[in-house]
Amino acid sequence: MPRLRQQNLLAAQWTPNGGALGTSDLNMAENQIFSSNVFSITVQRQRLPRDVFGKLQQTLARGEALDTSLADAVAQAMKDWALEKGATHYTHWFQPLTGSTAEKHDSFYAPTGEGTALAEFSGKELIQGEPDASSFPTGGIRATFEARGYTAWDPTSPAFILENPNGALLCIPTAFASWTGEALDHKIPLLRSMDALSKSAVRALRVFGDATAQRVFTTVGPEQEYFLIDEQYYFERPDLLTTGRTLFGAKPPKGHELDDHYFGSIPERILACMLETERELSKLGVPVKTRHNEVAPAQYEIAPVFENSNVGSDHQHLTMQVMQNVARRYGLVCLLHEKPFAGVNGSGKHNNWSMGTDTGKNLLEPGDTPHENLEFLFFCAAVIHAVNNHQGLLRASIASPGQDHRLGANEAPPAIISIFLGAELEKVLGAIERGEAGESTPGSFLGLGTPVLPPLPMHGGDRNRTSPFAFTGNKFEFRALGSSMSLSLPNTVLNTIVAEAIDYLADELEEAVKGGAPLEEAVKSVIQRSYAANKRIIFGGDNYAEEWHKEAQARGLLNLRATPDALPYLIDDRAVAVFSDYGVLSKRELESRYGVFAEQYVTKLNIEAETAASIARTMLVPAAANHLATLLAAQLPELATETSEKIAEFTAAIKALEDANLAENQPHDDLLEHARYMRDEVIPAMAAVRAVADKLEKVVADDLWPLPKYSEILFIK
Repeated sequence: MPRLRQQNLLAAQWTPNGGALGTSDLNMAENQIFSSNVFSITVQRQRLPRDVFGKLQQTLARGEALDTSLADAVAQAMKDWALEKGATHYTHWFQPLTGSTAEKHDSFYAPTGEGTALAEFSGKELIQGEPDASSFPTGGIRATFEARGYTAWDPTSPAFILENPNGALLCIPTAFASWTGEALDHKIPLLRSMDALSKSAVRALRVFGDATAQRVFTTVGPEQEYFLIDEQYYFERPDLLTTGRTLFGAKPPKGHELDDHYFGSIPERILACMLETERELSKLGVPVKTRHNEVAPAQYEIAPVFENSNVGSDHQHLTMQVMQNVARRYGLVCLLHEKPFAGVNGSGKHNNWSMGTDTGKNLLEPGDTPHENLEFLFFCAAVIHAVNNHQGLLRASIASPGQDHRLGANEAPPAIISIFLGAELEKVLGAIERGEAGESTPGSFLGLGTPVLPPLPMHGGDRNRTSPFAFTGNKFEFRALGSSMSLSLPNTVLNTIVAEAIDYLADELEEAVKGGAPLEEAVKSVIQRSYAANKRIIFGGDNYAEEWHKEAQARGLLNLRATPDALPYLIDDRAVAVFSDYGVLSKRELESRYGVFAEQYVTKLNIEAETAASIARTMLVPAAANHLATLLAAQLPELATETSEKIAEFTAAIKALEDANLAENQPHDDLLEHARYMRDEVIPAMAAVRAVADKLEKVVADDLWPLPKYSEILFIK
């Protein structure tokens, strides 16, 4: 049997480990595992003194700073709980600007001097840590030799236990700041933005006569797409191992042209992995609800129930971490890159976003008659205003090298930001703009053609899977996030720009009411003007169509196709003003993020280019040369000439890539100029190398080609 076929046979084998078994009826209390590894409100109520628990919950409900006098009592209870769970160490778990999480483990146990050890954990250790911050990216906000950084406990996101076969670890979600107090992470700006939006939304609610709501929370429900492939293929692909995506790979005869993967039956091995993943996430309090096959072969999706933006962002990091860890137990590797396979659908993360009060009201719930629900229409108009006025900033918040392969392709929204409202809502807002009364569509039902099936209520509008920012019933779905991304920055941007828009419309509304206009008339007038001024951002058609690109340009909408096009909008005057005005990010903090993202773009592309050149020179050229020798020995001159010409073209392309990626040939004085060079010179050079390599893959003998092919990686499970 040829070597490659033997590898495929081995990759197709797996042994169930039963890791997700052990409970039969989750309705029974003794079998309930949800949040069993979380220092939840229930655990706090059981373990904290009544007065301490009451003060802590009141503080969190009001969004106030924590009284340090409570810290020792909370730390003692948290330590005792963690020790009972088998934890020996704790860590301040934080989100630096790397895009992933970071942790430094400290032991609970300290020697007593008598040959024994005592478990200790104080309120001071709970509230604040001091990791070495010198090697985290800062974008120039501090010098490398300045190592001090602080982690600060975030009591609004519950601590949790991470289990390991050899023990357990208490993880305490924290913020990360420099010794000057500047944010070095994604959590601090997100929390600031949530406070800003709450203040603005509560102010608007007061105008509507709501004197009860004290706080407004933004919520998220991210739909995570990902690939699962056999780990044997992963470790045989240096490009996957180093960059997260395949830098080479010819399109297989069968991809997803038959549409037979989407919502298809989940393979047994994959389902076993999913079940254990969901069990582990359930113990961590992550409310996962949905799983299914995605469009591409070997692609899947997992989605949770809505949570507040801060906890949801923390849980999203946990979800990615747990998926990757559990996959290895099944001989699989979880790929989170936005485009791991060329010509095959990439992976995104749909960010379902909404606003709700502490009294349980969803501010983006239209109700039965949307045209009468002026409060909903007011907040909806604010979102439209925000997205239209900050489309560049919103696009910049989701920019990355991986995204540049995906945005605009036929599985992702284009790089043009637009809003889909649905037929019903667009009709209502259009009627208000024209000064008409407006009528909602009468409730109707979809007849399914057989009495066996019940009639289903018809929605006021169909879905639009091509829209980057779509209203989907009681929320907006920001569909353009990349699968490997943190939720924090996009939601920080959303919260901040919507806060600004709410205040802008509330100013107009308050002025009209003070001038004597009835509230209903004043609201309609504000919505009328706002919708007329911002409706260019509304589009309900096919976002993939070339006609839309032309129309969007005529409307004055931005089309920021690549990361270097989008990043400058992070630091333009409008972005600096809105973040500064709402106390979310200072100009210095904002510029630091711009610097980090630009540097990461250049660095990641440099790694890809070096990896591509190395694989091409040391693996693919020798394979092609061996194949050529075989053809010459077999006296097949036509095939030999064809292969020889391709090898010559290949070596020339490799040399051009190596020259383009030489440090001395690149601009280094300006980060954006450097990023544009990588986009304009290095990426095309990589594409040229790949184009020839993929042709060679189709002619070189199968047992000589050193890289597992798409037809194996994607279909052997």
